[in-house]
Amino acid sequence: MPAHGSRSRTARPPGRPSRAWTLLAALAALALPLLLTPPAPASPALPPTTGRDVPPSSPAAVSAAASAPARGSAHLGMGVLAHDGQDGAPRTRDAARTEGVDVSGHQGDVAWPTLWSSGVKWAYTKATEGTYYTNPYFAQQYNGSYDVGMIRGAYHFATPDTTTGAAQADYFVDHGGGWSRDGRTLPGVLDIEWNPYGAACYGKTQSAMVGWIGSFLARYKARTGRDAVIYTATSWWSDCTGNHAGFAAADPLWIARYASDPGTLPAGWSFHTMWQYTSSGPTVGDHDRFNGGYDRLRALATG
Repeated sequence: MPAHGSRSRTARPPGRPSRAWTLLAALAALALPLLLTPPAPASPALPPTTGRDVPPSSPAAVSAAASAPARGSAHLGMGVLAHDGQDGAPRTRDAARTEGVDVSGHQGDVAWPTLWSSGVKWAYTKATEGTYYTNPYFAQQYNGSYDVGMIRGAYHFATPDTTTGAAQADYFVDHGGGWSRDGRTLPGVLDIEWNPYGAACYGKTQSAMVGWIGSFLARYKARTGRDAVIYTATSWWSDCTGNHAGFAAADPLWIARYASDPGTLPAGWSFHTMWQYTSSGPTVGDHDRFNGGYDRLRALATG
């Protein structure tokens, strides 16, 4: 009998769990599948595009991406030796051909008086690349060549995989690639060659590449009144444009070939205007010849 005044309490049947134990058991049952499910694997990072026929996850692609040069470091003729090689050099300096050089940021300050004394009469300086790079040495190179008496011009290294041709032409003109009728400024150059950062043709079909080049050339002429010079190599032009002949009527050709002669030209051009014939010349490695005398060089500059 319970004591007088005490509160009676119902006894819990033996073996029946408390509410707390029931709640804990339910939570454990819900958590168990989560604990037993393995975590999802992390998504692998994709390397940059390296080539049209190389899978991006292959060891070759990863190795190529790791060894690619830094953006902005490209220059006129960067891919010539690797893709076309070298087969001799012109035997003598032809009086009917006017000697020139081309330079970029990797040359730094250039000894223009030395080049002038050696007979170099014209020069092209890299101004821009894509829509992301301007040459930090442009002023010394572009103005320095002019100051010693040379006829000078500027070039743009094209990256058709980054922005449109028209956008790159605008960037070029806005950062040193313009033209003036002073008789000493050459028309701008579109440097279109192997992609040093990835697929040789920048991942474009031949028709798309022709369209990109046409866009650049049209915008450059609209901005400056001049037809740009096209710098290229015959093998690249054949592979990446299908040997397109449509620009030859208006745009002068600057051919790249390290040999004793310019060789076969791209379709449409019956002659070259300039020829880059070596990357190992004196004072500045990249040497060129204008296909004519000094008076014809002045005529090209004058327009």
